[in-house]
Amino acid sequence: MSDMSRDELVDVLIVGAGISGINAAIRLSAAGRSFRIVERRERIGGTWDLFRYPGIRSDSDIYTLSFGYHPWHERNTIADGADIRDYLEHAARDYDIAGRITFSAKVTGADFGTGTDTWSVRVETPEGTMTYRARFLYLCTGYYNYDDGYTPEFPGVENFSGQLIHPQHWPEDLDCAGKQVTVIGSGATAITLVPSLARAGAKVSMLQRSPSYIYPIARVDTVVNLARKVLPLSVVQHFARIWLGGFNWIMYQVCRKAPGFAKWFLRRRITKLLPADYPVDVHFTPRYNPWDQRVCADTDGDLFEAISNGGVRMVTDTIDTFTPSGIRLGSGEELPADVVITATGLNLQIFGGIALSVDGLPIDSPSRFIYKGYLIEGVPNAAWSVGYTNASWTLRADLSARAVVRLLDYMDRRGYTHAYPDRHGEELEARPFFNLSSGYVQRGDAHMPRSGVSGPWAIRHNYVLDFLAFHRDRIDENMRFGTAASKAISPAA
Repeated sequence: MSDMSRDELVDVLIVGAGISGINAAIRLSAAGRSFRIVERRERIGGTWDLFRYPGIRSDSDIYTLSFGYHPWHERNTIADGADIRDYLEHAARDYDIAGRITFSAKVTGADFGTGTDTWSVRVETPEGTMTYRARFLYLCTGYYNYDDGYTPEFPGVENFSGQLIHPQHWPEDLDCAGKQVTVIGSGATAITLVPSLARAGAKVSMLQRSPSYIYPIARVDTVVNLARKVLPLSVVQHFARIWLGGFNWIMYQVCRKAPGFAKWFLRRRITKLLPADYPVDVHFTPRYNPWDQRVCADTDGDLFEAISNGGVRMVTDTIDTFTPSGIRLGSGEELPADVVITATGLNLQIFGGIALSVDGLPIDSPSRFIYKGYLIEGVPNAAWSVGYTNASWTLRADLSARAVVRLLDYMDRRGYTHAYPDRHGEELEARPFFNLSSGYVQRGDAHMPRSGVSGPWAIRHNYVLDFLAFHRDRIDENMRFGTAASKAISPAA
């Protein structure tokens, strides 16, 4: 196994070989930086390797989810999970990244030593525990727990005689053809999974406590497909990113600024795809405004087509209890089920569950603010890659990777060996890290770092503003720099 010895020191240790980690490695490689990626799984992909349920795909268009410098070659604008993982494999190979990844390597802790200004990172591998050393730690670990998805404590679930499955741990040999399948949930996973199960021959009920907003989108974008016929692929990549990214940004702004119009527009789109007498308001009119929670995408209106064809039944009700043969609802109806799939969400987790410390003192992450969306208040030489809630993950992940490269270059030019954000005693108004009312966000918010409301401490979910801020950035704003041999010094000194 290709690996880094205990005594070798790299510029950057990247944790995670998903979209963020592969992109960060490519950006660092282009800047001439030494690095290594450690990945707990056995292959590249992150989310797109973990989730393997039928129909798994991205809600984001692939042109903004992929890398601007590495064109997407297929026609689909919305890509399947397996195709996204293949794209990452090809990118890692084409940019000579694959050989610098250590797989089956789970990071359990990382300590920054101020005497040497380096990170010592504990990694569990099949061969035993190793310690990696790096000047900079880049956490490309996502924002949720890979080991456990969220499943509520359902009354009577122990009495259920069928299969109970969370999509995060999909059985490879599961065959639902001809079976009664109930999918609990109304989010992106359920909306993707339900029509796929119906196509596979299952008799599907989608059970939701309350509706979500759903927007039908085309699997193949007409404008981009026309551009592919007349423009070089590299030009199409940039055009599609501007076109699709701009469209999604405008849609989000409309939802936030004119929620009444957005509600009307979304309902009108859905009504056209359903039978004339269908109870749209019962099953598809949420109690909240669009983008208070995510607006879920339905490719080519698959869910609505399955409902119209009779392959899927929508049920909006509460769960009274599980029974041996299914679920008894709050209305008293019994919903028969051979298989129940709990598409009930994620468990938020910061830094991949890695315990961070400085000189052996643990870092209390929920008390820290995030700086410019990627650095952690008071934590030297460390960054965390987190994408947007309302746009492609990759857009901010790439801005963060480029910012890390720029920070390292700035430090080298001035002889600094450590850098970290510092409020300089300023009191900040705190708000949640993710500005959404979704259940998984509310459950996990207490464990997340904080966002401020203005300046470099505000986490914006606005790529346009972040892009402009990146190009006007003052690297020394609210930062402390220094060397291992001296006290922290002001960047103005």
